[in-house]
Parts: sequence; C-alpha cells; structure tokens
Amino acid sequence: MNPILSTRPARSAPRRPWLRACAVAAALLLATSARAELLGEVSTVFKLIGPNHKIIVEAYDDPKVEGVTCFVSRAKTGGITGAVGLATDKSDASIACRQVGEIRIKEALPKQEEVFSARLSILFKSLQIVRIVDAKRQSLVYMTYSDKLIEGSPKNSITAVPVGKPIPVK
Repeated sequence: MNPILSTRPARSAPRRPWLRACAVAAALLLATSARAELLGEVSTVFKLIGPNHKIIVEAYDDPKVEGVTCFVSRAKTGGITGAVGLATDKSDASIACRQVGEIRIKEALPKQEEVFSARLSILFKSLQIVRIVDAKRQSLVYMTYSDKLIEGSPKNSITAVPVGKPIPVK
C-alpha cells in the first residue's frame, strides 16, 4: 500500500529515552576502557561459582607524552556479580609510571589533567589517573584514585617521572 495514500495515521518510533541513555553509557564505557592493556593477574580469593577475585595489572601509555607508561594494579571482583559486570571493585590501587622510551611531549600540557579512566562498577564508580606537571622540578606526577557519583575514596597512589628538560605548560 502506498504510504502517501494510506488512511491510517503514521506511527512514530517508540520513545525509549532510557534505552538511548544506556547505549550512550555503554559506548562511553567501551571507549574509556579500550586504552588499558592487561598485562597479568593473580587470584586472591577462590569462588566456586564465577571467576575468582583477582588483582590485575594493566599498562596505560600516556596519550600526550610519548615514552611514558603507567602500570596500575587494582582489585577485580569475581563471583557471579563480577562475571556479569554488576560488581563494584574495591578502591585499592597502586601506580608506577616509568620512562619506557625517549620522552617526547606532543603538545603543551595543562598543569593538571585526567589522562585515564577505568570503570570499577557498571555505572557509578571509576578509577582515575591524573597527570600533574611539576615544571619547577621538570617532572610529571601521576596520581590514581577512585571516585563515585556520590562519594569517592581517599585511597590513592602517586608516582613521578623525571623528564630532565623544560615541560611546555598551557
């Protein structure tokens, strides 16, 4: 039947704003977690059903500073909730950033900038890595901490990478 000549009212697409919001959230989670490279893991607690609780070690290359990689170890919750992605990982994390090649700064850096983020729960908790430029000491300071929609954690870890030359700052 020709839709122009039809006497039936046209149907509009069903409105499901929550579906669109979930799709956008999933896309953002995938985009932010794609930068970590899993290097290894160790089991800390045996779970009869689902994966064990673990400590995982990931590597993050600084996107604006070539030659610097941050290595982060953090807790990963297992069990049934961990297997389906509903668990909230603990806030415990450790960071060590190292020079892994010649350091090349691609552009002037902000004095402080979030450079990485990894989710620790399905929606509300994430692990952050912030770079702070210490121009006086010609060093890059990296700090990791977790935050939550309502309340973050004071647990944090810090490391520094000496650059040995002036750092361009915005």
